[in-house]
Parts: sequence; C-alpha cells; structure tokens
Amino acid sequence: MRVDRIRSRAGRVLLVALAGATALAGCSSGAGNRTERSPSASASQGAGDKRPAPAPQGASRFTLVGTGDVLAYPSIIQQARDDAGGDAYDFHKIFAGVKPVVAGADVALCHMETVYGQPGGPFTGYPLFKAPPQIARALADTGYDGCSTASNHTLDDGFGGIERTLGELDASGVRHTGSARSAAEAAAPVILDVKGVKVAHLAWTYGTNGIPLPDGKPWAVNVVDAPRIIEQARAARRAGAEVVVLSMHWGSEWQRAPDADQLRWARELTASQDGGRKDIDLILGTHNHVPQPYAKVNGTWVVYGMGDQMANFPGQDKLAGNYSSIARFSFARGADGVWSVDRAEFLPQYSDPGPPFRVVDINAELAAGSPRAGAYQKPLETIRAAVLSEGAAGDGLTEATATR
Repeated sequence: MRVDRIRSRAGRVLLVALAGATALAGCSSGAGNRTERSPSASASQGAGDKRPAPAPQGASRFTLVGTGDVLAYPSIIQQARDDAGGDAYDFHKIFAGVKPVVAGADVALCHMETVYGQPGGPFTGYPLFKAPPQIARALADTGYDGCSTASNHTLDDGFGGIERTLGELDASGVRHTGSARSAAEAAAPVILDVKGVKVAHLAWTYGTNGIPLPDGKPWAVNVVDAPRIIEQARAARRAGAEVVVLSMHWGSEWQRAPDADQLRWARELTASQDGGRKDIDLILGTHNHVPQPYAKVNGTWVVYGMGDQMANFPGQDKLAGNYSSIARFSFARGADGVWSVDRAEFLPQYSDPGPPFRVVDINAELAAGSPRAGAYQKPLETIRAAVLSEGAAGDGLTEATATR
C-alpha cells in the first residue's frame, strides 16, 4: 500500500491511501498527489431509477479554479531560459502572478494543451508544439491539482509525446485526464479527493488537427462523442464522484461567441441526467484563444472559453490571444446531499508580454499600483465584455477582486 502525501496548501485535500496495482495506474510516487484513478464500475442503473446522493462526507463546500490553455510559444520558452540563468528552463516566475488565486482554491485545474519534449529539447512552436517538461513542475508549484490534456495538439509528437507528458505530470504530482498511455488508464475515472469530497475531472477534444489516433490505441486521446462523455460521467458517479467537472477543448479559434457545435454540445451535455441527477456539474472550455462568455445552460454553468492562460502570439492582430479569464466556482452541498454551484466568479488575466513575459491577475496588479497599469486597461475591458456577453451577470456571475 502507498499513502500519497499532502502539499501544505491550507489542508486542501485529505490523505488518500491507494492499494493494489490497479489503483496505482497512472499515479506517481511524488509528493502532492491528490487524485485517485478509480476502477470503472458495473453498468449504471436505469435512467428511470431514482438514485439517492451519496451519504454526506467531508466538507460542506469547496472552491474550484479553472484556467485556460498553456501554450509555450518560442518567446515564452526563451523567457523561461532567461529566468533560469540561460542554461535551464524555469517557468515559476512566469506563473507567480496568478499563484495566490490558484493556490488559494481548494482544487485547481489547468489545461496543458501541448506535449512535452525531452528536458534539454529541442522544443518547437506552431504548428507542431513540443514544450519544455519543466512546465509541469511550475504548474504543480503554482498550486494546480489536475490538468486536462485532450487537445488538438495532443498528438503533435505522436504517442511518445503523450507518454512523456503524462510521465512528467505524474512526477510533478499533477493529475491528468483526456489522454492516456493504456486502455486501463483511459477507462479509469480521474477523481480528486477535495477536503473529503470526490470530484471527477473529464476532458475531451473536438479533434487532433487531422492527425490519426495511433494504430491500435483508440483510447490515446478522448475525441468528442457526446454519448461517450455522458457514459464516462456516469462511470465516475458509480466510482463515487459527488461532483463531475468536464473540460471541453472546442469552438472556433479567435471567435468570441460560441459556435454551433459548442452550443449544441453544451445543451446536450447539461441536459443529461441519470436517476434524476445531473451527469455533469460544470463545463470548462478551452481552445479558441480568446475569452468567451460564461452562461448557465439547463441550470449548469458553462464557460465556453477561458482563453489562453499562457500564450504570446506574434503580431498586433492577435493581441487578444494574451487575454483570458480565471474561472472560480464555489460548490455547496444541499440538504439532499447533492452538490451545486452557489457562487460563480471570474478574474481577468493577462499574458503580459513585458518584458519580462509574465502571467498576471489584472485586478491584483491594479490594486498593487503596478507601473504597467495603463497596459492592462484594454485587456481588462475586453475580457469583461466577452465573459458577460451572454448575460451571465443576471445569473449571478461576478468579477472577483480578491484572490480568495
């Protein structure tokens, strides 16, 4: 038996004991692992069966933070090299500006869009990304518990890229979902133990840029299929999940409004129930590079697109690719034992090209009297307009001005 240790982040996740080879699939021996991969359970009860919620355990509420695509463009890689003194790669300073928000949540989820190369490179940018694996350690130290890894760039370096990326995330204590190294790993629900509450994380992508799935490995990347997503969510429920969070890599690049596929999938996925209970409790969107609206669909919060968390696009016409939002949702347990969001917030975020390049919490920078305050006004206004464009304020979404 192995007992995963807890990082000292305000008691965020309870101690989890994992026993047996199956339970260990995909887990590292490093400190800070807070996710268990639960074996798939038997077939679900019929949709007509009224299924009671699990008996209440653990905390009565928790906060979740979600952030957008991590894209290591060449200029960002060079910044990490400069920050390390020129002979290594260090991404800690790049993420330092958002660490208070990320580490302050009870559970934080990132989106690792690209795969990792070897520690010493070579590293590549668009169209076939291969990023420094040192990003994984920086994500862990920033406070992330898990990361979605299903994207249109997941197969940029073939199956080997998936293996390296998941291995590095394991070694850093960051759990992952959306791509897999084996059929067993793909089938096992990823469940995070958050203050005693079981939170499942699912991730799917609309495609892989025309790169076919590896021969004999159809499970390597989750490619969107609504019925399969629903079945995966139900499998997570059978494995004990009390809350199910879905990361969707979807939408049209550079488009601020959700496209037809996003709208259709959002309606279908949020409408799905089993035994009178929602299959999915929250959807976090990535891919489109720019901030998109938050909205309530069938009573469930959907973030159509958070924008890129770490990106630095060349050219004045793509400056909006540096704008994004941090999504923060507070979940509360109802009297019936069922969890729901009772507070929805967003925090405007900016990949500030500098120099030096840094990812910043705009409101925190303004409150601190940043000398770059003038450079943050346009991103701030653009992000606000996009996030609130579908009337989410009327459903209770607010802009957070505090890190916790």
